[in-house]
Order: sequence, then structure tokens, then C-alpha cells
Amino acid sequence: MKYIDLNHLIPQLAEKGTWIGRCMVPAKKAHNGIAGPHVVLATKGKVYDLSAHYNSTSELINSKNPVATLKALKDLPKLGNLADILKNSLYFNQNPNLPYLIAPNDIQAIKACGVTFVKSLLERVIEEQAKGDANAAKALRKTISASLGKDLSKVVPGSPETKKLKKELQKKGLWSQYLEVGIGKNAEIFTKAQPLSAVGFGAEIGVLKSSKWNNPEPEIVLAVASSGKIMGATLGNDVNLRDYEGRSALLLGEAKDQNGSCAIGPMFRLFDEKFTLDDIKKSNVQFSMAGKDGFTTSGSNNMKEISRAPEDLVAQVIGKNHQYPDGFVLFLGTMFVPTADRNKKGLGFTHKKGDQITISASHLGTLTNWSNTCDNIPKWKFGIGAFTNYILKRNSKKF
Repeated sequence: MKYIDLNHLIPQLAEKGTWIGRCMVPAKKAHNGIAGPHVVLATKGKVYDLSAHYNSTSELINSKNPVATLKALKDLPKLGNLADILKNSLYFNQNPNLPYLIAPNDIQAIKACGVTFVKSLLERVIEEQAKGDANAAKALRKTISASLGKDLSKVVPGSPETKKLKKELQKKGLWSQYLEVGIGKNAEIFTKAQPLSAVGFGAEIGVLKSSKWNNPEPEIVLAVASSGKIMGATLGNDVNLRDYEGRSALLLGEAKDQNGSCAIGPMFRLFDEKFTLDDIKKSNVQFSMAGKDGFTTSGSNNMKEISRAPEDLVAQVIGKNHQYPDGFVLFLGTMFVPTADRNKKGLGFTHKKGDQITISASHLGTLTNWSNTCDNIPKWKFGIGAFTNYILKRNSKKF
């Protein structure tokens, strides 16, 4: 396995910023002696248990002024050094008798936006035209990019100009359902995964064994309160099956929501006086992938190129017509879709077992995972029912 420089996983090992997340904690270190997922705070290179104050990160994020409250808390139980916990979070290092990080979200809904960058929009149109066949993608990419790329880069979604462009593209036979959500009034917003199903930093991600054309999608993920207020952010990998979605948009559920197909982490960084939504809008998300076969690829997402403002996307998720009492996390979309040929010329990129995927941003740290097939990674067993029973059991120990 590739060596990981822990100092870059969370900026200066949480010397700055307000970082919260979750750790799986063994009984000997657990709150009230009940092993399970604990809400934690990382600061000054240490990780502290917040379980006496919060049952979930949802509860914390939805609380009144969480940053000020966290600053006021004293004598929190220490779970260990952040560097040690990060190291133990790597699936091949993991010792269950020591704390390790898991996805920072828990009972929040997991939502995602699609085609919010021009490049990813073009790739979705290519997938649709190719009907999920990677062999046809290369020729289509050249044709479609030449026809659409220059025009789309100048279009503001939902603007009057889009109606005119839509008519022109329809005449060319190039109009697509992806263009509808890419440059139209309404964004593509879908349910990426189920609450508590996301994997965290260091875990294996899952790709369907039957998929022959798939890719990672590096993205920024917002943490949103039930009020609709954006409270912080982290990183995510919106693992995607290009052949499934390309065959039919109605296969989006299969293409997006599988065992281990959603990675979020390493921790939420809450907005405070030194970190705001403006920092997110200026972020550059870096991506790299290294395979056991020696294949590598890399790229980046410059958030300045996103077609819709993050707060506008949030407003399309929550409002008078739809509420989220536990809050939600929102993937903002990606502009990087790897297209370099990996196996045969013209077939583009697809995952192989053991690929190391690294997603990073200067304000948010690094999310690292390894690819495997969905059936060969740990099964998801800890759902809402198990979480409820766990919290009841843990809190009953108070009495």
C-alpha cells in the first residue's frame, strides 16, 4: 500500500479550524462503556469524545451555535492522538481495539447534485449517446465537445439565453436530459445513499462487479442544518457506474447507490471566523488515482467553475416544499471525470481492485480510499434501527 503522509490528511493535524466527525470506539474507551460510533472533536492533534453532549453529528450541527458551544466545553475525554487514529482508520491497518474514523455524517439525508460543471455535463451527454458503451465514447467525445463545449461555457443555467440555445441544440439533434438539468432552471439533485451507509476515510469503496465502465467523482460535500443553513463542509467520492447510467437515466439508483459507493470524510470542518462559504467557493479540489497495475491519473475541480452557486443548490433541496428535520449532506458535483485509456486504446478509464483514490483540498484535508467490488467489502449492517438501539443502550447507563 502507498505510504500516506498523515500531516496532510487534516490541515496541520487540526491545529486550526473546528473539526468534528465520528469515531468507532471500543468498549474500554467508550462513553458509558458501550462500544460504537461516537461524535468527536479534533483539535491540536488530539481527538476528544463528545458523546456526553451529542448523540449524533446531526444533533450537533442542528444545535444553536455549535462552534461557540464546542469552544466552551471543558474536560472532554481524550480518545487518542489524531495521527494514530488516522493511521488506524486505514482498512489494512485497522485494529478494532483502538478508535478509528468513520464517515462524519450519520442520520442526515445524503443528497447529491449532478452536472454542475461543464466538463462533467459533456461526459454525461457522451454516456447517454454511447448508451453505456465505453468503446463508442472516444469518437463521441470529440464530436460532442466540438459542438457544445464553447457554447456551454458561456451559459448561465436558467437564464433566457438557455431557451435559445436549447432550440439550436434540438435542431442539431444534440439536446439531452443532462443538458436540461445542466443549463436549465432546475438542477439535478438525487439521493446518493442512505443515512449511515457512507464509508469514511481509509475504507474500501465498492464498485459493482458487473460494471465494466465506472469512475470516482471527487467533490466537496456541504453539511446543512434542518434550517437550510450551510454549517460546514468535507470531501466526498460520488462513485459512479458510467455504463449503468449511460444505458438509461432510470438506472441512476443502481449507478449511484451500492454497498460502499459513497465515501465522505475525513471530518466536517465547521464554518467559523477563519473558514467560511467563500473559502469553499475558491477551493481547488485535487484528485489522484494510483492502481496496482502502475496506471495513474489525476485532475482537479476548481470551484470557481461551478455553474450554480452552492447556496442556490441547497435552496433547491430544502424549503417550503421539502424539509429535512435531521439536516442533510450535499455533494456539489464534479468537473473531473477520468477519460485516459487504461486498458485498451479508446476504452477510457475504469476501476480495478486495489486502486488508491485520493481527494484533497487545502481547507478540508484529504480523503483516501481503495477500490474493491461491492460484494467483497464489509456489508452495511448498522442502520437507523441499530443506531437507535445503540443510543438507547448507551444513554440508559446514565441511570
